[in-house]
Amino acid sequence: MKRLPLSAVAVPLFTCLVTLNVLALWTATGNAGTPAKLSVPEGRVLIAGGSEATAAFFTIRNTGGADDVLTGVTGPTGHRAMLSRTVDIGNNARKMAMVRTVTVPAGAALRMTPTGLDVMVSPPPRLAPGDRLTFTLHFRHSPPQTVRARAVRPGDG
Repeated sequence: MKRLPLSAVAVPLFTCLVTLNVLALWTATGNAGTPAKLSVPEGRVLIAGGSEATAAFFTIRNTGGADDVLTGVTGPTGHRAMLSRTVDIGNNARKMAMVRTVTVPAGAALRMTPTGLDVMVSPPPRLAPGDRLTFTLHFRHSPPQTVRARAVRPGDG
C-alpha cells in the first residue's frame, strides 16, 4: 500500500480550515445577513359605502436582512379577508385582482394603498369612525402578526 505524501493531505486540509474560519468570521460580523424582522403598526380600514366589500391597509416594515413573503390575511370573525390589488385594464379603467403572495423586501416597507395592494374584507363590517378591527397577517418565514386597523372614512387619514 502506497502512502500519500504529507503535502497531498496537508494542503487541502489547510485550505478547508482557512475557508471555514473566514466564513465563521464573516458570519460573526453580521455579513451573512439576518432573517426578516417584521413590524406592523396600526392599519386603517375604510368605512364601507356599499354592501359588498371594503378594504384595509397596513404598512409592513422589514428591518431584517432577508425578504419575507406575505401569504395571507385572517380577518375578523364572520368576514373574509383576502389580498387584492387594483390593476389597470386600459381606457382609464381598473379592476380588482386577487393576490396570492406579496414580497416584503429586506430593509424596506410594503405599503398598502387604496390604488394598489390592500386587504379586501367581505362582507364589510358595520363601523363608525375610530372603531378597531383585528387582523392577522401570515408570512412564509416569520410568525403571524396580529394587528388592529382603525376605521376611517374614505379620503381620511
